[in-house]
Amino acid sequence: MQKKDIGLATLVITVGAIVALVNPRFLSPINLANTANLIGLFGLFSIAEAFVIVTGGIELSIGSVIALVGVIFVDLVATFGVPWPIALAIVIVLSIFIGFLHGWLITRMKLQPFVVTLCGLLIYRGVARFYTQDGTAGFTFGSNFPMLEFLVSGRSAGVPHSVIAFAIVAVFAWFLLHRTVFGRHLFAVGKNAEAARYSGINTDRVVIQAYVLCIFLTGISAVFFAMYTRSVQPSSHGNFYELYGIAAAVLGGFSLRGGEGSIVGVVLGVILLQELQNLVNLLGIPSSLNFAVMGSVILAGVIADTQFARYREIRRQQIAKSALEESAKQ
Repeated sequence: MQKKDIGLATLVITVGAIVALVNPRFLSPINLANTANLIGLFGLFSIAEAFVIVTGGIELSIGSVIALVGVIFVDLVATFGVPWPIALAIVIVLSIFIGFLHGWLITRMKLQPFVVTLCGLLIYRGVARFYTQDGTAGFTFGSNFPMLEFLVSGRSAGVPHSVIAFAIVAVFAWFLLHRTVFGRHLFAVGKNAEAARYSGINTDRVVIQAYVLCIFLTGISAVFFAMYTRSVQPSSHGNFYELYGIAAAVLGGFSLRGGEGSIVGVVLGVILLQELQNLVNLLGIPSSLNFAVMGSVILAGVIADTQFARYREIRRQQIAKSALEESAKQ
């Protein structure tokens, strides 16, 4: 673990202890299970966001993609009677296409990631609302999909399957980002895209793959959320989820400038955010302050990242100066 991860893990434990002292209900089996389930649900797309941020990009359409994919998946299964494995395959293909489209517009058309994904946020939300005529896509009363519900919403040994899925994705993401050539290419592109290009890395392909992977994981997350809520109101479903993902990634040490970050940090960031939201709920504070919490976390993370970068640069200059002085003496 990096120093940032150790510090964040300490903060997670400290906040958890404070929440438990403030309200002992935090440690009740029901609350822990519900919190764990939310960690799994929100963790999936937070890891997805991290893969884009490490390249120096941003993905602002995650919430809208969750809404669009959610209404399509529910409609295919509940209204058209499409077998859920086929419906799942359809929405995953759609997610991959959206990710590819974002990457293509950014790399081939040379558009800014902020502009592309902001437009996506508006377009996909609008399409989802038009698709349902601003209504709600949901399962009829008494509808039953035992295998799908068990796989997505069930529990094994008391552990929600969303947490198991999150753990599997986190392990895969950690290996991909920190132990493969593709991962090193992601870091290189985020650190200095021009230098990466001159070193022989196909930077356009790396960026496209990052966005495809991001929206692919977001599509999986959308199915989990659709089955968790059992209905999708496209005007509100997934609102501001992209900010949650950005906050978790920033907390996890991912610099918004790109080239830095740790999957372990993202996992800890998701846990910390859920602890804070749980604290807000247990104290009876209005849930609308959740957005204030996320905004404060993002701001604190960016300030900390800026200060650490400044400290590293000053330290680097001091070392270089010392080296020059030593060489001059010799």
